[in-house]
Amino acid sequence: MYLKGQTVCSIINGLDHQSDKLLAVHNPADGSLLAEVTQAGLVEADHALESAQSCFLELKSTTAQARSNTLYRWYQLILEKRSQLAEIITLEQGKPLKESLAEVTYAAGYVRWYAQQAERAYGTVIPANSQAHQLLTVKQGVGVVLGVTPWNFPLAMITRKVAPAYAAGCSFILKPSELTPISAIEVAKLALEAGMESGAFQVLVNAKPEQLVKHLTSKKEIRKLTFTGSTQVGKLLYAQCIDTMKHISLELGGNAPFIVFESADLDAAVDGLMAAKFRNAGQTCIAANRIFVHQAIRDKFLEKLKSRVSALIVSSGLDENYDIGPLITELAKDKAAQLIEDALSKGAYATYPAKVRDGSIMSPVILENVTSQMAIYHSEIFAPVVSIIEFSSESNVIDMANEVDAGLAAYFYSQDVKQIARVSQELDFAMIGINEGGISNPAAPFGGMKESGLGREGGVEGIEEYLETKYICQRTL
Repeated sequence: MYLKGQTVCSIINGLDHQSDKLLAVHNPADGSLLAEVTQAGLVEADHALESAQSCFLELKSTTAQARSNTLYRWYQLILEKRSQLAEIITLEQGKPLKESLAEVTYAAGYVRWYAQQAERAYGTVIPANSQAHQLLTVKQGVGVVLGVTPWNFPLAMITRKVAPAYAAGCSFILKPSELTPISAIEVAKLALEAGMESGAFQVLVNAKPEQLVKHLTSKKEIRKLTFTGSTQVGKLLYAQCIDTMKHISLELGGNAPFIVFESADLDAAVDGLMAAKFRNAGQTCIAANRIFVHQAIRDKFLEKLKSRVSALIVSSGLDENYDIGPLITELAKDKAAQLIEDALSKGAYATYPAKVRDGSIMSPVILENVTSQMAIYHSEIFAPVVSIIEFSSESNVIDMANEVDAGLAAYFYSQDVKQIARVSQELDFAMIGINEGGISNPAAPFGGMKESGLGREGGVEGIEEYLETKYICQRTL
């Protein structure tokens, strides 16, 4: 556990970066100081880039099996340190300890998956149209990768990027969120302990990261950017990478519809919504934002939902016996409050209003009569707020679900087989949960359509984001 006064170091070329410039990391539950982290500036970024480039050249001579073995050792170390890592996540990010423990397991799952995929980056032999030629393709790592990760899953968002990059033979420079850098540093230390080369995984922490990231995206030696965060910031980073034609992976904002059709199993639908909405206090990119309920079953559904919501325990700290922790900052709570006030002023009403709580802790809210004229309908809420929208027909709800710019995740509940087939095809979202509120899986591709991003993480697709396909045409001797 990190206590006030302890200093944690950024990692450059496999070593702790010593500096007098320190970033204070606070517990979102009460604002107390957890630790101070050494900051890395532009000079340090250049040193990290030099180390990463040298390491990439070294990784070219390693075998896929060797990288697989290193990743598997990293996976084992993460699980061995599961309790310690979970405590760090809860202290610096705020989610309940039981969720932090689940995140560590989830994060380790990506490392294990890509330990296996490292040996499956196959090329092809292409049938030639001439006896004089042999045609084939091989897969090679793209080069040095810059990763920018968010605070809401401070461990899993890192392993989901670093593990496939290393499996592909790429070196990685990470700029984690300045709100949750300790998790990043600790998991990087475990990677080095597992045998990653000194320049293979470096962590640069800075209180004002915009200049640092812009400096690195201007460098031609950075061949790929992978980013998880808001659509607004993703577009800015995309533009910064155009001049040097970098590979890009962007996992951006969501606005997930959650549709409960008339034929739905209401108990299962409420179970799914509790997971899809209240995990991490609603601070997930695939959180259910707009809850569409068929008018015929609206009252029954709300009765069951209110019963479940009323039983949620809101608290903070390392006790496992609570369900919702604090939001990441008081500013995040204020943003949610503004969305609620706007909705109330335009005709919505709160049937399960939040209790007044100190700091960034926020109780659940159920808003009814939400419409598309309200800001909350079009916003990624990132708070434990349920927006109920009534609908009368399948075509009507499909149009409403699709009318937003986001296209990340969607959920629907139905027991009508024909309806399931239709709706899954008509929803303009890249990931769809059918009668299921928990859809993330290391073996499956994660990413968005429309303004929710480019590329995929996880699954067999995830490693492809870090590979170049080289075509070789050889005239036979």
